[in-house]
Amino acid sequence: MAATVTKASGVVCALRTSVARPVAPGVVAAPLKASHVAALVPQRAMAARRARSTVAVQASANGTGLPIDLRGKKAFIAGVADDQGFGWAIAKCLAEAGAEISLGVWVPALNIFETSFRRGKFDESRRLSNGKLMEFANIYPMDAVFDTPDDVPQDVKENKRYAGNEGWTVSECAAKVAKDWGNIDILVHSLANGPEVQKPLLETSRRGYLAALSASSYSYVSLVQRFGPLMNPGGAAISLTYVAADRVIPGYGGGMSSAKAALESDTRVLAYEAGRKYQVRVNSISAGPLGSRAAKAIGFIDDMIRYSYENAPMQKELAATEVGAVATFLCSPLASAVTGQVMYVDNGLSIMGLATDSKTLDRTAA
Repeated sequence: MAATVTKASGVVCALRTSVARPVAPGVVAAPLKASHVAALVPQRAMAARRARSTVAVQASANGTGLPIDLRGKKAFIAGVADDQGFGWAIAKCLAEAGAEISLGVWVPALNIFETSFRRGKFDESRRLSNGKLMEFANIYPMDAVFDTPDDVPQDVKENKRYAGNEGWTVSECAAKVAKDWGNIDILVHSLANGPEVQKPLLETSRRGYLAALSASSYSYVSLVQRFGPLMNPGGAAISLTYVAADRVIPGYGGGMSSAKAALESDTRVLAYEAGRKYQVRVNSISAGPLGSRAAKAIGFIDDMIRYSYENAPMQKELAATEVGAVATFLCSPLASAVTGQVMYVDNGLSIMGLATDSKTLDRTAA
């Protein structure tokens, strides 16, 4: 999806050559003289900016805007299993911006996904704005709960849902991507699972709690560990979290709220460590409720969608593509200084401290 901003009133900002100044409409400001710039910005900082800046950003009266151009970039997305969720929407928006996409699909869902893909069941949702169908460079089997083959228990190896697939642990999948595709620029974690999500925390078993953290948060750590060495400097990793990380959402149980809290904390630590080690950015998107197939496992997603509609500042249902567009921005050079952040894309629901549709506020019933 090519994202643009509205034209500014004659403001020119070329990051490599000048300091932006507001000017009268229709007038283009000349760059500041070097002596003036030196007085405003330390020389060492200037040198660093010149070395790192690769895109001249212009917002001018001719309306060219700020296009997101990811042509030549490669994105690996872990967690797409159908054409309904956030992972698919992110893939499509990245494709709209020109990126090449490869997928890591949960092994038990791989056969159904590939069959539906071949038979054209996804064709309508694959269609891009230019009329072409979104394509995938590679589709790999993947189960991010397991880091190496030695981690896979025998019962899983013998499970018929895994039969016929090989090399699907995180380390093996990363090795395949390196062999088939070389380096990548974008890593997307669209994974979450809590086997006891419908249980209150007080009724959650240790096994269920740790399973939620393993699949929903540590998997992000594992992906950055194994794919980080494949990422080009300036690349970006993003994950998907939920407001239950720091707010109480009754019914979102089984340790999933804890897993999301861990995911957000890990996002900050990974931003520092991966930033220093691989020169990549790490962020997370806290998305509002969406009626995807995966979300229906919670059991009350339709209630959450209605609640959001009634109480969020922007009174509308969230579209998956709105999350995809923000993800594309975060993965683009326009967000080159954004890392370690949790960005809310939820129509503003997370800012609310009072449910405006609460019956306790109905004075007519008093």
